[in-house]
Amino acid sequence: MKKSFKPNSFIFSLLVSFVLSITLTACSDDEPKIDHNSFDHTHGAEVSDLEKHKFEHKFAEQCVAREIKNSVNKDIDKKRFEKPCLCIATRIMKNLTAVEAKKFLVEQKNTQSLKMSFDEAAYFCLKDKTKQKAPALFGKKNKVSQ
Repeated sequence: MKKSFKPNSFIFSLLVSFVLSITLTACSDDEPKIDHNSFDHTHGAEVSDLEKHKFEHKFAEQCVAREIKNSVNKDIDKKRFEKPCLCIATRIMKNLTAVEAKKFLVEQKNTQSLKMSFDEAAYFCLKDKTKQKAPALFGKKNKVSQ
């Protein structure tokens, strides 16, 4: 079967293609479109240094209070926990958002993101702490690997 070439259908399809291309290009807008970022993750207003300072000390105090809650010797344990708790509060303070600061300082609530920041900061601040030696029982010496 041999296909015959029909010039009328070719001209018609060429004409339709030409009209569509002219129409589509004529509808373009000369003004540049503003690209809206669909994932705009802004943190809102900045937190002032005064609020950060208040947050740091209040969070450190709360951390120490939580750690010595069930302690037998509260005075010694308080001194022992002040430095790590202040380190944790300082590390959290660096990425503190206005919403987190408001919820913690005004509403006295701990947000989930604040709890996650606490876990990360606690890991960072406590990872290099020297571990206490295990007692030598029955005359055996424990090897400490460093």
